[in-house]
Amino acid sequence: MLWQSVFFMEEARFLLGGPQGSGLEAAAQVLASAYAVRGYRVYSTREYHSNIIGRHSYILVRVSSRRQLWAPRESPHIIAALDAETVLTHFPEAVEGTLLIYDSGQAGVGVDKIHSMEPEAKLRVKGVLEEGGYPATVEGAASYARDVLGAKLLPLDFNGLLSSLSEKLGIPRARARRLTNTILVSAIALLTGLGLDELRVGFERRFRGRRGVVEANMALAGMVYEMLEGLKGSLRLDDPEDPPGEYFIASGNDVVAMGKVVGGLRFQAYYPITPAADESMTLEAHENLDAGEASLGGVVVFQTEDEIAAIASTIGAALAGARAATATSGPGFDLMAEGLSYAGMIEAPIVVTFYQRAGPSTGMATRGGQQDLYAALFSGHGEFPRIVLASGDHVEAFYDSVKALNWAERYQLPVIHLLDKFLANSIVTMEPPSLRGVRIDRGLLARDAGPGYERFDKRGGPVSPRAFIGQEGVVSWHTGNEHDERGHTTEDPVTRLNMHRARMEKLRLADSEIPEEGERAALYGDGGDFLLVGWGSVKGAALEALELLKGEGLRGSYLHLRVFNPFPSRYVLEVLKSFPEDRVIAVEANYLAQAAGLVAMNTGYRIGRRIVKWTGRPVYVEELARAVVRIVEDGSVEEVLEYGA
Repeated sequence: MLWQSVFFMEEARFLLGGPQGSGLEAAAQVLASAYAVRGYRVYSTREYHSNIIGRHSYILVRVSSRRQLWAPRESPHIIAALDAETVLTHFPEAVEGTLLIYDSGQAGVGVDKIHSMEPEAKLRVKGVLEEGGYPATVEGAASYARDVLGAKLLPLDFNGLLSSLSEKLGIPRARARRLTNTILVSAIALLTGLGLDELRVGFERRFRGRRGVVEANMALAGMVYEMLEGLKGSLRLDDPEDPPGEYFIASGNDVVAMGKVVGGLRFQAYYPITPAADESMTLEAHENLDAGEASLGGVVVFQTEDEIAAIASTIGAALAGARAATATSGPGFDLMAEGLSYAGMIEAPIVVTFYQRAGPSTGMATRGGQQDLYAALFSGHGEFPRIVLASGDHVEAFYDSVKALNWAERYQLPVIHLLDKFLANSIVTMEPPSLRGVRIDRGLLARDAGPGYERFDKRGGPVSPRAFIGQEGVVSWHTGNEHDERGHTTEDPVTRLNMHRARMEKLRLADSEIPEEGERAALYGDGGDFLLVGWGSVKGAALEALELLKGEGLRGSYLHLRVFNPFPSRYVLEVLKSFPEDRVIAVEANYLAQAAGLVAMNTGYRIGRRIVKWTGRPVYVEELARAVVRIVEDGSVEEVLEYGA
């Protein structure tokens, strides 16, 4: 026995690592379904290299018996390694009691033999192990984790298990090897008290309709359960306190796609780019919308030759009356800048769903960050109104996708919906969002327009009645030049004065109509010792960090910024001034603390303390809590976060 007694836990944390293309994402999906069917809440997020196969990838999984989860945490209870690189990369993350599961057949593999490992990482591993007197091998790293960090080891004979499976099923060895990740999945499930019935649910949901694959996985799972029978439930999770009734398992990409469908999206154009493409692929998989016997129409999903064509076709669809959007990431958004300006000039109601990743340029194409806030706000030439909103979790992402479409048409302008890779690629179990209160607002429409229709008639205010291209009896012009009420090109200074003022006045209108408190910014927490100010996926880590710090006697709050244009200046300034100036701390996944800069620009208040991270890895709960303590108690001004391999 690895443990003298069974440990009951309200939460379990796992790290599953292996080469890109080895099925780690499938493993996480199987585990998520297996735990969810028992009523547990699951969160998983994936870190991976920007190649198709071979480089190191890993999944962080959290399972809770009592709470919804939105952020990664340190100190995994289990590190499960498919290959030598995972052991040599992640052994320093072990803590007292961490269980390291690895392939005993790779014990002698040295760090210099792992060609996919970054040279800098190899040097760090060698330094740690050699300083402690351990060889730079899998066995050396495992021994270090056991002797120095207090980990427990569970080496398994992967080759023996797969050979037995091959013989039992009469399948080639190469085919059996494709199921290697099931060894880890089964071991984790057994240790945490799941039965084979729950695992079957996971395999059936992941490999729906592929009975042979399901049975092969179950055969291997049964062998692992038999081998580890004495350890069953050693890390048993508490029974779920409040299991959800209806639930689904979805990534951030999936949830945005769902929100767009509910919001009436009828056209989406895209060019494939990480991490945005998965959203459009979800939409493609559900292009035809049916409700029982009734057809609800469909969504046209159009893969274009580049991002310039994507935004241009989105504008065309919007002018024709379709609710239209495009989805992209940083490099693609750069290419869309001219089209964005054109949409601003012709007042086209489009949505750009902007998934941030680590830049600049190609940067780290599959890593995350919050570096594109300024790009979303200031890209494009000339002045034109736009709304920029950012989502902090899957629930916000769903409703924000509806709001973005509504606001685009209500105010007849581009809306940029900011998310990031961390949210896009994280998978959670969650209840279906309530549709009570969800409304479709198509704005001011000129349904009875005739031959004398003036598209840009501003006599009734900055938003003019909108007719569609092709609407009977309507002729309208949509030039990118400055234009008069009918859309005809002009350079007359008085017309320019009036038309440009009317366009820009849309933001004043939106500012007067969209509530600041709750809608554009939200305050969480019940303490006045300090205030964290953040946005996007920082929200989950910040809220959990508040709970940890409360247990240490520090009571804090979190101001979550939701809409950056029009900025909620009055409410934000009111909240900021209610805390001591040296206890207001910006928290962001970028170097500049860009949101803090926008706070200063819009309110005159300069946030003097900051916690920032730009490694391309997410903000972990514990590292954020430690940084807050160093600022609040030790007087630090800036903390740079580095946790995560």
